[in-house]
Amino acid sequence: MVAIVEANAERDIALLEKLVNQNSGSRNLTGVKAVADMLRPEFEALGFTVTWLPMEQAGRAGHLVATHSGKPNTKRLLLIGHLDTVFEADSPFQTFTRSGQFATGPGVADDKGGVVAMLAALRAMAAAGTLKNANVTVYLTGDEEDAGDPQSAARADLIAEGRKANVALDFEGLARDAGPDGSLVDMGSIARRSAYSWTIEVTAKSGHSSGVFGADGDGAIYALARILTAIRVEVPEPNLTLNAGMIVGGAEAALAPDQAHVSASGKTNIIPAKAIARGDLRTLSPQQNAKAQEKMAAIAARAYPGATARITFEEGYPPMAPTDANRALLAKLNAVNAALGLPVMPPLDPLKRGAGDISFVAADVPGLVGLGPASKGDHTPAETVDLASLTLQAKRAALLMSRLAAEPK
Repeated sequence: MVAIVEANAERDIALLEKLVNQNSGSRNLTGVKAVADMLRPEFEALGFTVTWLPMEQAGRAGHLVATHSGKPNTKRLLLIGHLDTVFEADSPFQTFTRSGQFATGPGVADDKGGVVAMLAALRAMAAAGTLKNANVTVYLTGDEEDAGDPQSAARADLIAEGRKANVALDFEGLARDAGPDGSLVDMGSIARRSAYSWTIEVTAKSGHSSGVFGADGDGAIYALARILTAIRVEVPEPNLTLNAGMIVGGAEAALAPDQAHVSASGKTNIIPAKAIARGDLRTLSPQQNAKAQEKMAAIAARAYPGATARITFEEGYPPMAPTDANRALLAKLNAVNAALGLPVMPPLDPLKRGAGDISFVAADVPGLVGLGPASKGDHTPAETVDLASLTLQAKRAALLMSRLAAEPK
């Protein structure tokens, strides 16, 4: 398997270039489908049955699902990646560029590099004969970077696949962190935090500014400031973060339908009648998330002079908690590292990893994150992949999947 991965390295890079040069921003539905069409023959050549799940009802292109049936009563592997990128069709960042060991381009790492590493590993398994008996489902979402709405529809099929699987492997990027001597160390990811959005809307009694702090109250902006301050002081705890990403207030204030723009009007001599804030909440477990939301709701419900507040939470990415089963999977990956003569991969601090699709199945199946290549500058026009790490990750994945696929359920 190692020899096959190394022999096919340039072929894999050529496929990566082809995928990157096809724009597939989450809202470019035609582009996302085009990437899926490029990948279909790659999986079919390995004996997979490929299905396209359209997601028009969620406002997105759809998902590619490839299934390989092997020996009965052995573990079913669920391999997760995504077709889309954060770079939409109007982005100036559109092209794959290689410079020796490194390459830049939209999605070159996140997650087209991960999908190529997945395919390279599966090809190596096929050549070695270990794919023949393996039960594998590949699930490539078309909207990981900007999930469709309603999210319950956009992720229903992925959740169903998770309930049928025995192991989930996420092919987003390899995390590297500074070791004791300051050099970068490959890390194993056994947890991801959630990503939920919240909105606070404050309505207050308006009037002439000369009456502020009196019978007319303090206005909406002071009330919102107090709420945000209380949330900042009272809610944070280890592995939990809160970000207030946008705020607006005035005599009138409104949030645009895309929830990414705001408008306001007012004067210095008018007590503001409306204030709005939006932000996110990231936690490590469902229990921590529920507790945080309860605290935030209680803060919003407190009395504020002349004002009332309402907080709402939206569908988001659930957490992937660091379970014992996930730690056991990392131990198996480290057994592969030993076979390859590589150092042990310590568990990554979950604060250093964002949310992802594997979290939707984490409550039902043990999993590992970060089987794609290492990179830097993700989600920016400086996104750069380490091509040597793509080959390395394909080797790790091929050996790990071969061992897991041979285990009984």
